Amino acid sequence: MSYNHLLLDLDGTLLPMDMQEFLNAYLQAVSTWMAPYMAPDRFLKCLLASTRVMIEDQDPRRTNEEVFWDDFIPRTGLGKDKVVPVLERFYREQFPKLAPVARPTPIARAICARALELGAQLVIATNPIFPRIAIEERLRWAGIAGIPFRLVTTYENMHSCKPKQEYYRQILDYIGAKPEDCLMVGNDPAEDLVAQDLGITTYLVLDCLVPRDGTQRRPDYQGRLADLPGFLEAKLGEKRNAAAN
Repeated sequence: MSYNHLLLDLDGTLLPMDMQEFLNAYLQAVSTWMAPYMAPDRFLKCLLASTRVMIEDQDPRRTNEEVFWDDFIPRTGLGKDKVVPVLERFYREQFPKLAPVARPTPIARAICARALELGAQLVIATNPIFPRIAIEERLRWAGIAGIPFRLVTTYENMHSCKPKQEYYRQILDYIGAKPEDCLMVGNDPAEDLVAQDLGITTYLVLDCLVPRDGTQRRPDYQGRLADLPGFLEAKLGEKRNAAAN
């Protein structure tokens, strides 16, 4: 089977990192930044609670961004006109300082570049719980900024999150793809292998595998990130050769 569309997870997949280390560093940094406006412990409780509401919501009429703020503002009592500019400044000025948490590899850009050469469309299928500015920063960390992705999922343009099926369904609708023409590449069995429910083939990256106790899901393929270029060469090269003939 060959694939016309690659759905690529970012954190822990194209951008190797320990997710818990990253989240701890992020939460510490953002709560410290917001300390002049709210006690860090209370801010974190509100942030995590509103993020959970966003992850659970599947209203197709509202983006994840809208769901988050509609819950976060009344929960905190902070005015949106005050807190939004402060958080935007955090993502511009402080968030980039978290880059040392990641362990970027040149393999990520090589994968994207070769897949494009072989005719595939690329989607950054990262869990859309962050604003675009934060995801674009992590694309820079990964060395893949400037790649012409067909779609980068962010909390501004999605109305569902992983591990909901609707997240993958929205991607398919957006790029106009059939499930059987797609390959989802990720490192989290619980969040990324859900794509199988829609008929999307999955490849589990083992380098920064997220341990999930009790999951019954099994990937269609698995391997190290370094194995992925050869795998894609065979699958996408197969498509190119068939088209040439």
